[in-house]
Amino acid sequence: MRTERVVEILRELEGVPSPSGLTDGIVALMERNLGGQGLRPRRTNKGALLVCEHPEPYAVVAGHVDTLGAMVSGIESDGTLRVAMIGGYPLPSFEGEYVSVKTASGKDFRGTFLFDNPAAHVNKEVGKTQRSLDNMHIRVDAETSSAKETARLGVATGDYVCFDPRFEATGTGFVKSRFLDDKAGSAAMLEVIERLGRAPKGRRLADLPVAFFFSNYEEVGHGAPAGFPASIKEMLVVDMGVVGKNVGGKETAVSICAKDSSGPHDYELRCRLTRLARKAGIPHVVDVFPYYSSDAAMALQAGLDLRAGIVGPGVSASHGVERTHVKGLRATADLVEAYVKDLKAR
Repeated sequence: MRTERVVEILRELEGVPSPSGLTDGIVALMERNLGGQGLRPRRTNKGALLVCEHPEPYAVVAGHVDTLGAMVSGIESDGTLRVAMIGGYPLPSFEGEYVSVKTASGKDFRGTFLFDNPAAHVNKEVGKTQRSLDNMHIRVDAETSSAKETARLGVATGDYVCFDPRFEATGTGFVKSRFLDDKAGSAAMLEVIERLGRAPKGRRLADLPVAFFFSNYEEVGHGAPAGFPASIKEMLVVDMGVVGKNVGGKETAVSICAKDSSGPHDYELRCRLTRLARKAGIPHVVDVFPYYSSDAAMALQAGLDLRAGIVGPGVSASHGVERTHVKGLRATADLVEAYVKDLKAR
């Protein structure tokens, strides 16, 4: 199967660790790539990235490039590390994952996220005990057996812990990786920006009343309440679509969210997105997400006076070892492009 451009973009995004609060690297990557396309991206005071070529955009398309992660919260007497979560995730899904500990001194150390006393040959309860941050640790790949030895390495409280993404694109079209929430949606947005850069005159980014916004604190609840042009009246969030029991999402389609934990989203916008998908023959579902919030909720809770909607590729095993499909990524990019082009008629 030919590698789709959106998958190539996604692979590049997944290659840069970006837990909430440590997103300068991925934002710098996008700045370079977008600048190379002749665009003028700019950072907000909070470190998000805005791409806006139109003088008075009507709408903003927003995704987030920050991910789940952890932070060192202490060093144990045996030299292992206790951590605090960044974002929320099921600990059993992350147990055994390889990590990078990024120290403030500039050194990186590899390690593994493990259950305390994890050897099955000495702990017969290892498979029965419920996991919590009180009984899990980072085993640092360095010769250390005490808190002092670990501290001498330069490791300290407040250092970031980045979990390996384990990105893989299969020959059957699936993309497996951690942090598809929301690097998959961001990749779709970046592909649309590239497409518009190649579009005929009159359909390019500068001609369309839209801005693109990549937030950097969504996973911790304050990603996109500000930083948009004052003219914005509408917000389309491109985040993950939910896949699982009692929901309709599919990895091979784009989900259009009617309601999430924050309440229903704008009805007119949702119906417009559905009409655009039907007209273009884009695989899609309209769905209700039971335990879900996004930058749309943050913007509305901050008091912004705008319409809001959510779309995104179906992602299996959300906040774990996630999976989507190139068909879902393509459908998401196609719907976002159709939405943006439709704005010119408004």
